[in-house]
Amino acid sequence: MENFVGDLNLKKYEDYVNVFDALSHPARIKIIGILAEGRQYVSELARLVNISRPLLYMHLKKLEAARLVVSTMELSSSGKAMKYYALEDFELQITKELLNQLSERIVIENQGGKQ
Repeated sequence: MENFVGDLNLKKYEDYVNVFDALSHPARIKIIGILAEGRQYVSELARLVNISRPLLYMHLKKLEAARLVVSTMELSSSGKAMKYYALEDFELQITKELLNQLSERIVIENQGGKQ
């Protein structure tokens, strides 16, 4: 099975690093869980996750960089700009074979410290 996030087929090591990094925080997993049920307005999403909007935006930035979520701006009936977030379509299967393939591309340089 191919792994994909939105229109991005995950083939490069760096693509996986972005996804793994985005999924490495409980708040971001909570955000994904909420968005799996449908798109959300930023203020409502912050209330549901129980974090401040600035902190929410920090987490959403990581999720957007990994292409797991997308945002849209809409105008309310009163003319107020409202930002919505939605979950991208994605499918990931992490296997020991995949991790083995990715590990072969990792080069760790000795920083002069003890090993």
